[in-house]
Amino acid sequence: MEYGRAAPSLTDEQRIDWLCLIRSENIGPRTFRTLLNHYGSARAALDRLPDLARRGGAARTPHVYSRADAARELKASSAKGIYLAALGEPDYPRRLAMIDDAPPLLAIRGQRSMLALPMIAIVGARNASAAGVKFAERIARELGEAGYGIASGLARGIDAGAHRASLSTGTVAVLAGGHDHIYPPEHASLAQAIATDGALISEMPLGWEPRARDFPRRNRLISGLALGVVVIEAARRSGSLITARMALEQGREVFVVPGSPLDPRCEGSNGLLKQGATFVTEVADITGVLEPIMGRPAELLEAPEPASLQPPEPPAKARELIVELLGPTPVGLDDLVRMSGASPAVVRTVLLELELAGRIARHGGGQVSLSYASDRPSTAAEK
Repeated sequence: MEYGRAAPSLTDEQRIDWLCLIRSENIGPRTFRTLLNHYGSARAALDRLPDLARRGGAARTPHVYSRADAARELKASSAKGIYLAALGEPDYPRRLAMIDDAPPLLAIRGQRSMLALPMIAIVGARNASAAGVKFAERIARELGEAGYGIASGLARGIDAGAHRASLSTGTVAVLAGGHDHIYPPEHASLAQAIATDGALISEMPLGWEPRARDFPRRNRLISGLALGVVVIEAARRSGSLITARMALEQGREVFVVPGSPLDPRCEGSNGLLKQGATFVTEVADITGVLEPIMGRPAELLEAPEPASLQPPEPPAKARELIVELLGPTPVGLDDLVRMSGASPAVVRTVLLELELAGRIARHGGGQVSLSYASDRPSTAAEK
């Protein structure tokens, strides 16, 4: 199965291989894609991890998620009614598959058919005003009646209002933690209602309790699912603004409901309007922009064929120069190629080695920086 393209479902053994790879230390969605492009299969990539990490300067062999642990996770997920859909399979949300850091495996609970609806994300303040929640409910209800599904993050305030108003027409909640750790806890009954009539999704394993850093990761999935994101009441520093930024990076539309200039909850969203976001006072403001987009097919990102089963080891001098060029400020691949004089293939291989050694972090727009942190949190087994 080629990564990122529509294809028949994985076999049980392949699904376990994919789970082992994505749950292994220092492996995130982009690294997963690179490894499959290099080696052609998750199993072949797993065999190469220790050597690649050693070449990147790892002080120890990275933890590799065992097949026994993967088999247990699949069994436990199935027992809770959770399906692990692989990117490219029919049940995987098609627009989410378009983003460059789409989760290789997506844990889905509820009505999988909901994920085939054209989605619009609605996000906003947790401490929302009564007027803000009322407008979110109205927009969600009317969009649902127009045939759209509603995606949000199950948070207090705007998110919860949007979910409740679209339960009968189709809603998808994106979780920051595992399916057995609903946040906030008081939304457990809402989550159950969504599981009955809509769907909940997560890229995290069962047992994973969400942390602060997991919410921005979740936000990229909210925007990635959708044709566009509607922001209702967002402060200057808020997760909703992160979702809007990610939506723009993913080529999604950003819509904003204007708020009072005297309300600090609207300072960030009003700022988005100044930057050119689409002004929204009624559903027609959204559907008028999105209807032409819906007429264009959602094309999956295509991965190149594996170039070889074992990329050549980069010259030591090239590796040293590329590491020297890296720092705490994110930099793009093109800049590293230009400044190092190395080929794109060599730069990609060095970055792969460094990432598996835990020495670089990934950022939006394909940029990287020197850091111990990887682009993926530790698995539950590593906590």
